[in-house]
Amino acid sequence: MRTAFWFLLVGTSAALTHMAVFALVSPFMLPELANAAGFCVAFVVSFVGHRWLSFQDADTSLWQSLRRFGATALAGFASNELMFMLLLRVFGLPDLLALFVALVFASAQTFVLSRFWAFRRARSGIDSSTSE
Repeated sequence: MRTAFWFLLVGTSAALTHMAVFALVSPFMLPELANAAGFCVAFVVSFVGHRWLSFQDADTSLWQSLRRFGATALAGFASNELMFMLLLRVFGLPDLLALFVALVFASAQTFVLSRFWAFRRARSGIDSSTSE
């Protein structure tokens, strides 16, 4: 329950950061690029928060968590960007609404990959430091 609380809090903070950066830069670039800029800034918020709050009992090194979370976040961003483009270009949703829906869509995938791979908890008798 504690993990879910922190994941929701950190995820909300990262999503708000993502949306704020998007709103600031979108007048100057294509929405898809503004989405990428928001992702880059929110990535830092998300990793730091998840590493030290959501998954503080992770049995992975900082470097291993960063690499794994990077892969997890990129997979989430790919889902986000595809959904965002679909909602924006095909269905004509306003850009901030399309971004919000895309962020919610990608968050479930990110949680599962983060919880069970990027910040995996120790299991008795298994040394996770040797597996990637």
